[in-house]
Amino acid sequence: MQDIKILQIGLGPLGIKIANFIKERRGLTTVAAVDKNPDLAGKDLGIICGGEASGILIQSELNQAVAKEKPDIAVLTTVSDMQRITPQIEEIVALGIPIVSTCEELCYPWDAAPSLAKRIDEAAKQNKVAVVGTGVNPGFLMDALPTFLTAVCQDVTSVQVNRYQDAQFRRLPFQQKIGAGLTPTEFEQKKQDGSLRHVGLTESMQFIAHRMGWKLTKTEDIIEPILAEADLQTKDLSIQKGQARGVRQVGNGYVGEDIKVHLVFQATVGEPQSYDEIIIRGNPDIISRIPGGVNGDVATCAIVLNAIPQVLRAQSGLQTMADIPLVSFFS
Repeated sequence: MQDIKILQIGLGPLGIKIANFIKERRGLTTVAAVDKNPDLAGKDLGIICGGEASGILIQSELNQAVAKEKPDIAVLTTVSDMQRITPQIEEIVALGIPIVSTCEELCYPWDAAPSLAKRIDEAAKQNKVAVVGTGVNPGFLMDALPTFLTAVCQDVTSVQVNRYQDAQFRRLPFQQKIGAGLTPTEFEQKKQDGSLRHVGLTESMQFIAHRMGWKLTKTEDIIEPILAEADLQTKDLSIQKGQARGVRQVGNGYVGEDIKVHLVFQATVGEPQSYDEIIIRGNPDIISRIPGGVNGDVATCAIVLNAIPQVLRAQSGLQTMADIPLVSFFS
């Protein structure tokens, strides 16, 4: 069996990590790479990834990258929002190339961005390819996994997911992303401008509700700082007492007055316990916990690669993780 030929688009930290994961996996080969950053244009992908020269030169334009060889699939790791990702997707599928993307809002955009979702769906169907958004969260832990666990239930009345993470040993960009080290005023400012939030929580609620057959009448996305009760020090960051040591984000999906979907994402420096937990109320109740939690960086890269064979088998159009065949590790 020949290797699956991959086009990588977007070579930030996540794209580079995925490139290194591809090198480690049998059955997958990167054949082309694209990034709009002018500092990367013409540079060798292998060297950018910290290894030896690969012969794959990073291109700034899609047509240049695929001029010599058409890839089997594109791995798209550029932006998080539907507004910016839609024209990128339309350009790729016009070449007859299916896509798996880490764009958070793409995981289930049908309620939050229906017109853009329709544009992508129609473009993908016209070119007979599938487009799928996935990742560890959204894409798995707080939506696809709890949905799959309900398969053994005769009835489900509510779904709750708790994701707690200790950010103490994570990279500085992640600590900054969750607001660690900000004063309450600075935290509020970033919350208001939208730069401090876990993208995709609403999409996860809508994904679950759709699969359960619930029509949500209201959703809430509540963001609050968790303040340090004493001075804290990480490898890269000093946090003073009274400053934020992280974020708590709660998503509630209502049917009438009842909360049917309740999602809690809490990431702080010094979080007492890291875990991922799913609580399904119904017949029977199901409680499942992953002690220590799932490593987000590793899991996001892995699920993107593991989804590739199933995206290639999927029906044309914009699909979700509930629409494609079951994703698993493969070698």
